[in-house]
Amino acid sequence: MLGTLDREEVQLVRWPAEAALRDHCRALGVPRLLVVERGASAPISADFREDWVRAPICKNDLKARVAALRARVSAHRVPQLDPSGVIRFGTRSVTISPTQAELLELLVERFGQLVPRKALGARIAGRPGGATRNALDLHIMRLRRRIQPLGLAIRTAWGRGYLLEAAELDSR
Repeated sequence: MLGTLDREEVQLVRWPAEAALRDHCRALGVPRLLVVERGASAPISADFREDWVRAPICKNDLKARVAALRARVSAHRVPQLDPSGVIRFGTRSVTISPTQAELLELLVERFGQLVPRKALGARIAGRPGGATRNALDLHIMRLRRRIQPLGLAIRTAWGRGYLLEAAELDSR
């Protein structure tokens, strides 16, 4: 069954009886909720993909812990940019132009952190149109539109730079 799991699905693991399954899930990066058996000590883990509950647990509490674990894992996802100009985030991907890839490479490297305008401008300085303020703004605008279907957003820190982050879910 584990071979069919995607990285968003939470694997329930009986602890300590299924310690080998826990190790296997950890190696694959699969989120896991350990169900600690009566009398067993809860394991200590700093892995954001792991949480635990003590058995027995009611169905509503189990659903809430699984949902919280999924949300925590989702918050730690990082986009991947490959050399051919394909950006992937979650299960989706889009192709981008070479200029967009130059800009996005720096934004992905510093995912969730501010990237100064000057650093982004230096990435496109040798391209036609140069690194003028308007050229950079135009590239960022086009890049925003291109990555929006992936659930990514480029936020502006006025006068300072930009940051790439997961887009907030629409609450409508």
